[in-house]
Amino acid sequence: MEVNSHNFPKPRIIYPNMATSNTKISTIETVEPIGERVLIRKDEDRKITKEGIHLPDKIEIPTITGRVVTVSTVIENNPDYPIEQYDKELFNPKDSIPVDFEGDNRLFVVPIDDVVAIFRRDS
Repeated sequence: MEVNSHNFPKPRIIYPNMATSNTKISTIETVEPIGERVLIRKDEDRKITKEGIHLPDKIEIPTITGRVVTVSTVIENNPDYPIEQYDKELFNPKDSIPVDFEGDNRLFVVPIDDVVAIFRRDS
């Protein structure tokens, strides 16, 4: 079992995929970013502005923030990238690749160069 720098098991997102025939066989698919990429779950699109104005369904404020689900081994082992699982990120979605496991399609593989900022709170 792979471990991260904190000696915890390396997280992987896993989704069951049932076989199409009448058999009871199921397979498990995982998503693990390769190279200098991270897997981000995009935050929900907002339908209400900060001032309380309700927007029609066809108009959305584009959301480019999300939480890191997992990072590639390259990023995890590089001290120049202080990105960890569950960090809130601001990212440019232009070159992001959607992961089509979920109906609402909120998972994206994002190149590290498109991660613009990490939100941190002082403790």
